[in-house]
Amino acid sequence: MRRGIRSLVLVGALTLALVGCAGLPMTGAVHEGLSSTAEPDVPDVQFKPNGPQVGATPEQIVDGFLNAGSGPAGGWATAREFLTGTAVDSWRPDAGATVDVLSARSIAVASSDQSSATVTVSLSPTATVDGEGAYTAVAEAAAPPLTFTLTKLPAGWRITSAPNGIVLDQDLFKSVFRAYSLMYYDPTWTFLVPDVRWFPTLNASTRIAAALINGQPSPWLAKSVVSAFPETVSLGSPSVPVVNGVAQVDLKESALTSDQTTLSRMQAQLTDSLASTGQVTSVTLSIAGSALDVTPAPSRDTRVDSRTLALTAKGFGFIAAGQVDELPGVSAAVAALSPRSVELSDDRTTAAVLAGNGAVTRVDAAGPAALDQRAGLIAPSIDPFGYIWSVPHTSPSALVAAGTGATRIAISSPWGGASRVDALQVSRDGTRIAALVISGGRSVLMVAGVVRDAQGVPKSLGDAVTLLSFPAGASDVAWLDESTLGVISGSGSTAQFATVQIGGVATTVDAPPGAVAIAGVNVPTIARVLDSNGTVFIRSGTTWQQDSTGVSVLGTQQGSPLTSP
Repeated sequence: MRRGIRSLVLVGALTLALVGCAGLPMTGAVHEGLSSTAEPDVPDVQFKPNGPQVGATPEQIVDGFLNAGSGPAGGWATAREFLTGTAVDSWRPDAGATVDVLSARSIAVASSDQSSATVTVSLSPTATVDGEGAYTAVAEAAAPPLTFTLTKLPAGWRITSAPNGIVLDQDLFKSVFRAYSLMYYDPTWTFLVPDVRWFPTLNASTRIAAALINGQPSPWLAKSVVSAFPETVSLGSPSVPVVNGVAQVDLKESALTSDQTTLSRMQAQLTDSLASTGQVTSVTLSIAGSALDVTPAPSRDTRVDSRTLALTAKGFGFIAAGQVDELPGVSAAVAALSPRSVELSDDRTTAAVLAGNGAVTRVDAAGPAALDQRAGLIAPSIDPFGYIWSVPHTSPSALVAAGTGATRIAISSPWGGASRVDALQVSRDGTRIAALVISGGRSVLMVAGVVRDAQGVPKSLGDAVTLLSFPAGASDVAWLDESTLGVISGSGSTAQFATVQIGGVATTVDAPPGAVAIAGVNVPTIARVLDSNGTVFIRSGTTWQQDSTGVSVLGTQQGSPLTSP
């Protein structure tokens, strides 16, 4: 769906003028929305848990209630069968989810008599999802027990008080919940930026639209992105039906005050956000039931060239059929610097280079220019606005973003008490920066939002979020796509490759022995790794295959040149 400039699809029909909104084009007839209990999105797998069983003990009732968390149909209607009338009204399943290990879960009666009982549940949690869909891995397995109170009714034991939220075994969680991307803009309105959230797959489109329109970006990202949806705009229909791939999103009449540019950006955010369901190809945006005739706003693509970018004895450029396709005005100057690292700008006219002499150098049509000559600099990163980020290895707080000319901006580090920084890379949309730092004696992967002004000038970094730690140390990090990082950890024969979804799960597999550097492509399942012998391997699916040999530097890319829509 995405190209150099992303085009979005609009569905429209008959023209209709609304009183009091002159100049706002609207089309189509008024459509009645679905009821608040309608669930138009049907996932591939649906669980239908059992309701209360006749003669069940208090422990069995609580166990059945927990198991019914796998069935969100009807607002967790089956789970509510285990509750008394008062508890049905007070229990909030959407308050969040605790992901645990079923085999380690234990249920015990704390107290009981003929008419009432108290049951406690001990969990071994692996992650939590809050009411906004934010996923957090749990570092400590221990957690306070959950307490349930029950009463005995003519139909049997029922729960009178239950903790809000649901509990799901880690295996069931992967089927009941999935990761979706809420899309926001960078401050220049150039890129769409994903904010990963986890929602039940049933009725996912409604949950995504509600979170995007009525909610806020994740706190760590909030200062780095903007939304076209003002606080005065909210969903006008309680559901977002999807018909033949077209999501129908209705807004309240307060949206009538929005200008054409804002409406176009709203449409773009919704289309890309809902596309993450895999079921939505376009969006019909309406106000008070009447479809808008609005041209979707374009956004810049962040895909990179699928070829290997590298320095070999033949030169620097893209490797194709054993030959090097050099970049005019860049390749010769890069090779002449005997580089240790190279990152190429999205338009391929500029490179951020860690030269052989240790200086961070900008290479463009004007020739090489040393930007930072402090001792111990690590590989720099270039953002889409032309700023080159550099920092000394042993001074994590001394981060600098250098623009064209003499512009140098000192950026306050959010990495707390880190004693060392080993690698960093700015995301291809410029809104986030990932870093491998040493903190508390461990190598830690962190990400922070980049705070910019409306012209793209970096001002500061937001709060950092810890994603993963590596006891054996980690050497390199790269963005694999818009929301996933790849990390090389360990060394020699124990080298590992980790895929880390920001706001999601992490997986680790063996890397090629001696892996030292990584470059992302366009999807998390594909990455390039350079080993200490100069061989590049590409991971496709579950295996590593040899891609190139004789490579001294594996280059990274920050996008591709603009192409026609």
